Amino acid sequence: MIAFIDDHREAHGVEPICKVLPIAPSTYHDHVAKRTGPAKLSARAKRDLELKPAIERVFAENFEVYGARKVWRQMVREGFNVARCTVERLMADLGLHGVVRGKPIRTTVQDKAAPCPLDHVNRVFHAPAPNKLWLSDFTYVSTWSGFVYVAFVIDAYARRIVGWRVSRTAHASFVLDALEQALHERRPVHRGGLVHHSDRGSQYVSIRYTERLAEAGIEPSVGSVGDSYDNALAETINGLYKAEVIHRRGPWRSFEAVEFATLTWVDWFNNRRLLEPGVRTKTWTIMEVVHVFLRRPDESSCALHQAGQAPESCYSPVGLSKQKCFEGLVPGI
Repeated sequence: MIAFIDDHREAHGVEPICKVLPIAPSTYHDHVAKRTGPAKLSARAKRDLELKPAIERVFAENFEVYGARKVWRQMVREGFNVARCTVERLMADLGLHGVVRGKPIRTTVQDKAAPCPLDHVNRVFHAPAPNKLWLSDFTYVSTWSGFVYVAFVIDAYARRIVGWRVSRTAHASFVLDALEQALHERRPVHRGGLVHHSDRGSQYVSIRYTERLAEAGIEPSVGSVGDSYDNALAETINGLYKAEVIHRRGPWRSFEAVEFATLTWVDWFNNRRLLEPGVRTKTWTIMEVVHVFLRRPDESSCALHQAGQAPESCYSPVGLSKQKCFEGLVPGI
């Protein structure tokens, strides 16, 4: 307001301007007098004039990276009797700001206005068969051209990645693309038998995403707020992806480089990556093939089954390691 009067006083005069503005002419004249005559300043204003050069000096001598806390501590070390809040106020007046470290990208942003499904998983990330429980989540990757986002859809039965997508934005459309890939690859036919679990990110509770789940006959399930354990399996896949690809092969130059690396890793993860020692089969894909084979022993599985001479032990997982009919169909068991 004072600056406005300064700019227009020559053309309109101080009193006419002050009649329009909520300020008395005496207040303006007093401010001008203090500005031109430092002796009329208040004790606080005089103190501020003494401290500002010292603050600017400390800030400049330390690579201009100190915030108010460190500037204040340095001034106290030099013998200044000044409060931290005073340093904060004067640094704000001078437009001085300390450097801020880069912070992780927040991928889960809850939409409080959106209706939220219940948690039907309750941290039990096991399924009796494929296409019974899918889990979804996405993470981010820093590149020279900015952040890119990577979404995965995982089948809980064999921990197989059935859908994925890399995007330059974290909009709902990119996680929906990962879901569409999963639906195209798996084609679940038993409506009502598949549960889709995710966190409470706005992308997964958006209208477009929930409508697509309903259209496909998939029951949505959502964990609680701020608890990664409610989606622990998907978080584990994200962690493996970061450890085995992103952190080992970086820095990343472009979106295309991340997309190609993700493609090759997903192929290796699904088809060649070894399972844990306690799992009888060797890869995620073989585990699903064995499940289908065991549940459908009459569909051209081997010569014994075609001839109707397969023993009863072939119809249960117990007979898996004993029956020669599996050899050749599923190499590596």
